[in-house]
Amino acid sequence: MKRLFMIRHCSAEGQHKDSPLTKLGVRQAEVVAEFLQNYGYQLDRIISSPFLRAIESIKPYAERHNLSIEIDERLEERLLSEEPIDDWLDVLEESFTDRDFRLPGGESSNDASLRAGQLIDEILADDTCENIGIVTHGNLLALLLNSYQADIGFSQWKGFTNPDMYLIQKTGGEYVVERIWSDDEPVVS
Repeated sequence: MKRLFMIRHCSAEGQHKDSPLTKLGVRQAEVVAEFLQNYGYQLDRIISSPFLRAIESIKPYAERHNLSIEIDERLEERLLSEEPIDDWLDVLEESFTDRDFRLPGGESSNDASLRAGQLIDEILADDTCENIGIVTHGNLLALLLNSYQADIGFSQWKGFTNPDMYLIQKTGGEYVVERIWSDDEPVVS
C-alpha cells in the first residue's frame, strides 16, 4: 500500500530559498526524524523542495537511514508575486477562493497544484517504493492536500505548524488524509 508522508519544513530564519533553520528548527528536525522512525513505516524514498529549510528538515532522518534526499523543484513554495505584497495574507486567501487568481509574475493555486500534482502522479505510478516522504512548504502542502480532501484550504493552512505532517493513503478504494503530527511533540531544548 502506497503511503505519502507530506511534511512541512521546520522553523526557518526566513522565506528566502536559502534561509536555514532556526536553532529551534534544527531541534525540530531531530524530533521529526525520531517521530518518523517510531511511526511504524520506514521511508523508502525522500523527495524535497530545493529550498534549504526543507532539506535541513529531513536531513537527520535521511542520514540515520542512509537515504538520499531527491530534490524536485516542483515542491518549491508557490510564488504569489515577484514584487513585495503588503496585504499578502488577503492575497493568499483570495488565491484559495479563486484558484485561477494570479498576480503578475505569480503563480495561481491551479498552476501550483498542477506542477506538484505531476510529481505526485509519478510517485503513485512508481511501484518500486511504498513509503515516500515529501518535504515542502505550507502553501503548497495545503494545495496538495486539497486535491485529496476538498475542505482543506486557507483556514486549514492558517492552522499548520512548523513542522507539520500528514499521511495520505488509500483506504477502501479512496485516498484518506490524516494529520499525524502532534503539536505536543517534545522538542529538546
